[in-house]
Amino acid sequence: MTTELEDLKILQSAESIADAVWKLIVQWDEFAKAVVGKQIARSADSVGANIAESYGRYNYGEKLQFLYYSRGSLFETKYWLNRARIRDLMQADEVKNYTVRLSEVARQLNTFANSLKSQRKENKTQYKSIREPELDYVIEDYIPLFTDTELIWLES
Repeated sequence: MTTELEDLKILQSAESIADAVWKLIVQWDEFAKAVVGKQIARSADSVGANIAESYGRYNYGEKLQFLYYSRGSLFETKYWLNRARIRDLMQADEVKNYTVRLSEVARQLNTFANSLKSQRKENKTQYKSIREPELDYVIEDYIPLFTDTELIWLES
């Protein structure tokens, strides 16, 4: 049974964080929105967007690549949240709440990536290559193609 994109709990968590951050940022003044708000909004949206992008890929390497991008965006979001706290755009408890939630998404991302790695490893060992069965070669059944004199000539 496959999981639909919308049913992924990790994506739901990322979406809820991005939407909550958005609702907070739209209340800021224009300068704060332009300098910090856009960065937080983009990085928070990128977390979920890269999870969705990963879901749509077939190759395990590509899936993992987009999960790593998502994790990078997650850390970028934490960076910008800290900037918002330092610049008095957000309260410390708000920032802590978001970083705790983002840390949970990071754990889910690591679990998801490790799951994909183990699936890739299982598929590689399962379908490593196509080989013919080994045959036993028996010398007694050998029929010489050359006469004894031809063999002596070939040796010298």
